[in-house]
Amino acid sequence: MPVAPLLKWVGGKRQLLPQLRRFYPREFGTYIEPFFGSGAVFFDLHSAGRLRDHDVVLIDSNADLIACYEAVRDAPHAVADALDALAAGHARGGDTHYYAVRDRRFNPLRDRLRQPDGRIAYTPELAAMLIYLNRTGFNGLFRVNASGAFNVPAGRYARPKISDRAKLEHVARALGGRVRLEFASFERMLAIAAEGDFLYIDPPYAPLSRTANFTSYTNSRFDADAQRRLQQAVIELARRGCRVLLSNSSAKEIAALYDTNADARDGGLRALRVPARRAINSNARRRGPIDEYLITNIGN
Repeated sequence: MPVAPLLKWVGGKRQLLPQLRRFYPREFGTYIEPFFGSGAVFFDLHSAGRLRDHDVVLIDSNADLIACYEAVRDAPHAVADALDALAAGHARGGDTHYYAVRDRRFNPLRDRLRQPDGRIAYTPELAAMLIYLNRTGFNGLFRVNASGAFNVPAGRYARPKISDRAKLEHVARALGGRVRLEFASFERMLAIAAEGDFLYIDPPYAPLSRTANFTSYTNSRFDADAQRRLQQAVIELARRGCRVLLSNSSAKEIAALYDTNADARDGGLRALRVPARRAINSNARRRGPIDEYLITNIGN
């Protein structure tokens, strides 16, 4: 049964899947994603039966994202019931309902359930609210203000599909069994990846210009230093014998880290430019084909 991603997420890879599939290895050990996001590659591999009899570790530093997936995995029917009620409220109230949910329910409950280590103990009701806000908010963004409150405005959708009970159940099953969800930074992959494991690595993209911003995954920015630390980690994984596939923008700093970098080449990595389509831009005319990098040590 094909399973599509549950959430819209900045940097989601559904458009890039035909290019990425060229590099799925035939054989591998554990499958690891250190930037889970919408999970397009995970759900693609799962739908194709490629993860059967494999351990899977899905990691993200966004506490809301991981907690929402955990709630859907553990209580899909309760999440669906709450989402049905939210959909009915939206049908009656539209944007008024959206802002009431965001400001009077979601943000206060999210604050109360936040734990000292940054995790959030999501209830099915809170998970349903995040899914609702994701499907009706502007461009499916997840953005918080300086105080940590979710502040994405309502989107412009005539008939958003909010409630989909069957999809929730499919996602819950996909996340069960030998799949482990972890709230952690990308460095966590270094502690668990072993020779023969397959990692798809999809960090927040390096911006192509000073005004571009594709780093709104979490409250902390994924800056140039983080990109350098990630490059060192990817080289280490490649030298360890892991099968790695990384996507990023065609920014000059990424070219310098992977395309013209001797350490990356010595580690067996090659950087390939592929056409992709950017869907997130305030100016719709600037959403269109653009080159991106795929960096890998997997033969095609």
